[in-house]
Amino acid sequence: MSTFTSPSTDDENRTTARTMNGTMNATMNGPRHGAMNATSTQAARRPRLSGMTWLVWRQHRAAFWTMLAATVLAAAWMIYQRAQLMDFLAGYGFPAKNLDDVGKRFDPYTGAFKSATTGLTAIPVMLGVLLGAPLLAGDLESGTAKLIAAQSMSRNRWLATKLALAGLVATVTTVTLSAVFAWWWSPIKLHYTDIDWTSREFFNTTGPAPVALSLLSVFGGVLIGVLLRRTLAAMVVTLGFTVALQMAWGHFKLSLGDVLTATTKPVAPGTSVAFPEVPRSAHVLDWSYVNGSGKPFDISVCADKATLEGTESCMKKADIVGASTDYLPISQMSDMQWLGASVLFALTAGIVVFLFAWGRKRLV
Repeated sequence: MSTFTSPSTDDENRTTARTMNGTMNATMNGPRHGAMNATSTQAARRPRLSGMTWLVWRQHRAAFWTMLAATVLAAAWMIYQRAQLMDFLAGYGFPAKNLDDVGKRFDPYTGAFKSATTGLTAIPVMLGVLLGAPLLAGDLESGTAKLIAAQSMSRNRWLATKLALAGLVATVTTVTLSAVFAWWWSPIKLHYTDIDWTSREFFNTTGPAPVALSLLSVFGGVLIGVLLRRTLAAMVVTLGFTVALQMAWGHFKLSLGDVLTATTKPVAPGTSVAFPEVPRSAHVLDWSYVNGSGKPFDISVCADKATLEGTESCMKKADIVGASTDYLPISQMSDMQWLGASVLFALTAGIVVFLFAWGRKRLV
């Protein structure tokens, strides 16, 4: 028996095969290229973070984004406050009219300054405690450091990426806020004498000072975290470290300036002595009397005398012929900040070198 296949059947089979092949090719080629194009477009639109940088950002993104968002909000509020200040000054008649007579009308604006400086002076402490201390201590405590050390990436690269991103975010935050605050304060900086520029509220919140304090607090917190290897303990110790740093900086900063002395012209012994005038907004360090030989006397030398005659007799006996005032002019503020900041930057660099030289051995 022979097998017979009709031509019509063969034609139908060939047509069906062509149809199936065409459908499969269309399905495999057409949509695949479309999907690849869509994927390429999406990849091109994504932030160009990859590898270790992406990992570190992803790991600490909550802290980073919170800091950046808080910076934007605080900067916007200070910009608004400056606009309010400028409106008041224009209505008051400044600078033609002196601010010495502004009185209580200026209280809302000094209150706004106080609110801002309270938050700005706390930034180094918060960055050290909330960012620096947990940066590596959390990985060491949870065991993530061992997992990362087992990968192809070196510990040096991991440590460098961690420190670089944390330092970058801290720098952006403090530079932005200090620049906006200095811009807000600048119109009255040289004219409103009720603000002491050497106070921590103003000296520590403008120029390079807040950046240097923040970086030292952050990297000091990182080192403490590496040593203790426990997040909570590192945060507590870092809090103490940052507070001690602020206290030491406050005690040290006035020595950064070049103290100037203003002295009155000599008068006859026993004559009433007036203290010399100093530049506006200068920070006075000390007052003293001066005798005929140039020796300084404390201003309380004759303060116990009950009458004017007794005081004059006392000053004549002490040969008081003049008075002097030691002060720091506000023109030295920037130089003092940069000099102090250079010391803090050097300490920060030392901590970073120590972390790479010794601390990386403890990152497992």
